[in-house]
Amino acid sequence: MRLSSVLAAIAVSLSLFSGCASKSSCPQVPASEPEGVWQNRLDGMLPLLGHRNWIVITDMAYPLQSGQGITTIYADQPYLEVLKAVTEKVKAAPHVFAHVYNDKELEFITEEMVPGIGELRSGIRSICGPEAKSVMHEELISRLDEAGKLFSVLIIKTPQTIPYTTTFFELDCAYWDSARQAALDALVR
Repeated sequence: MRLSSVLAAIAVSLSLFSGCASKSSCPQVPASEPEGVWQNRLDGMLPLLGHRNWIVITDMAYPLQSGQGITTIYADQPYLEVLKAVTEKVKAAPHVFAHVYNDKELEFITEEMVPGIGELRSGIRSICGPEAKSVMHEELISRLDEAGKLFSVLIIKTPQTIPYTTTFFELDCAYWDSARQAALDALVR
C-alpha cells in the first residue's frame, strides 16, 4: 500500500473518531481491501445472503451509511471490473438471482458534463444486460434504507469518480417464484 494512502486513511480515521463518545457511536469505516480480498469477503457472504438482501457497487462519493444492517467494503479496482465480478458471482449462485438497477440520472449525463461517460455507460449495459432497470437514485436509496432496517446490505465502494455510477442488486430467491408462492398461498388459506 502506498504511504500516501496510509496517511490519508489515518487522517480520515482520526477525523471521524475524534468526536466519538463511545465505540458504538462511531461510524463504520471500511477497510481498504488488498486486491482480491474484497472478492473473498463477497464469496464468504454470498451463501448467507438471500432474497431481500442487497449488494451495491458504488463510486467514491457514495456516502458511508451507518445503518446496523449495512456493511461497507472498499475494492481498489476499477468499477467495471468489480461490477463484472459481482455480476458473475451472483449469476453463479444457485440460491439467488438479482433484480438489477442503475441510477436513471446516468442516462442524462453528457460527454460535455463528464468526459468518458458514454464508454462507461456502454460498459455497464454490456455487463448488466437489457434486464437492468433505470430508477432515480433517491428512490433506490430509500428502498435500500428501508431494506437495511431488517436485512443485510453489502456496499462495495470503488475508486470510480464519475457521478451516478451505482449499481444495485436486489437479491431474490432463484428456486421459488411469485407464481408458485401465489399457488401455495391459495392452498394455505
